[in-house]
Amino acid sequence: MSFPILPVPSSSSSSSHPLTPYGWDDDWAAAFSPYADQGFVPGRVLRVDRGRCDVITPDGPVRADTAFVVPRDPMRIVCTGDWVALDADGDPRFVRTLLPRRTAFVRSTSSERSEGQVLATNIDHIAICVSLAVELDLGRIERFLALALSSSDGAALLGDGHGPGEHRPEPVVLLTKADLVPDAVTLSHLVQDVEAVAPGVQVLPVSSTTGEGLDVFGALVSGGTSVLLGISGAGKSTLANTLLGLDVMEVQAAREVDGKGRHTTTTRNLLVLPQGGVLIDTPGLRGVGLYDAGTGVGELFSEIEELAARCRFHDCAHRSEPGCAVLAALEDGSLPDRRLESYRKLLRENQRIVAKTDARVRSEILKDWKRKGAEGRAAAQAKRGGRVR
Repeated sequence: MSFPILPVPSSSSSSSHPLTPYGWDDDWAAAFSPYADQGFVPGRVLRVDRGRCDVITPDGPVRADTAFVVPRDPMRIVCTGDWVALDADGDPRFVRTLLPRRTAFVRSTSSERSEGQVLATNIDHIAICVSLAVELDLGRIERFLALALSSSDGAALLGDGHGPGEHRPEPVVLLTKADLVPDAVTLSHLVQDVEAVAPGVQVLPVSSTTGEGLDVFGALVSGGTSVLLGISGAGKSTLANTLLGLDVMEVQAAREVDGKGRHTTTTRNLLVLPQGGVLIDTPGLRGVGLYDAGTGVGELFSEIEELAARCRFHDCAHRSEPGCAVLAALEDGSLPDRRLESYRKLLRENQRIVAKTDARVRSEILKDWKRKGAEGRAAAQAKRGGRVR
């Protein structure tokens, strides 16, 4: 696959460094300085494929080998969006190390070990693409957002302290194929439905066919690095092509029955936008497993956590306890049942993932199970009028 590569300026000033269009700045220059002293050159990973990667360097694109960066931890594998130090010359060139990541979007794999899979790194905007060609899946949107809101600790994934600067990716929900909902009132209701499960997050209807919303989204991504995420058929590659003004990413029509695509995009690709900014297009995701997303779940469902803080008991399970502010909100209709069930589901899933690698969390879960078991037995005895041992 070929990539649109911008002309390389000849100036050596920080403001016009050859890698500036790809996100290079003074902080990255400072992070790279120890490797410059060793004779390495900087580059940003455009694409990874079977142990090799396309890297843009100050002298242009090169094909590099990642053999020197093959750790046991899958979280340290070279990923699209990474900044790297690589050999100044040679055939092939070798990536020697990764610079500390500012941010990373990570999901859980289907592995029984619950390993994390890094989908994109050093990102400033996370665009969650949701097709309006099919019925909205609010639960899936919440799942994506929980991960997006937990993606600001990317530097810790490398164990190298903190990446340069303080960064937090900004999520946005793109309702793609908005031209398929011509009625303005219906479209407005769909936007409101998504806004209800995405408090504080911008929800933007867009259409690659009519151009609706593309000016707003284009302005948003013109600064920094953005990643497009969503299931297959959500229109990510079509959107990327429209912003680029080129048919760089191959696309196929989605099935009319369920709106799903056929995973035309098979690798994560970093593309420079003509209006400025960098865009990472990704393959469609079949599953979106949580991975250490407790922070994101808490922020996404902040209204429930605020209610929980007002419960009579600090360890309230929000099931049948007296003085439960969460149950009171359910009863008066201010908190939808679906919202609470989604919160519980994501919390349980995230807790299971974390427990597999954290002995303290496993111990807390076991204690909770024992406590609930004892309470259940006591309640059963009380109903039968027996004595509780």
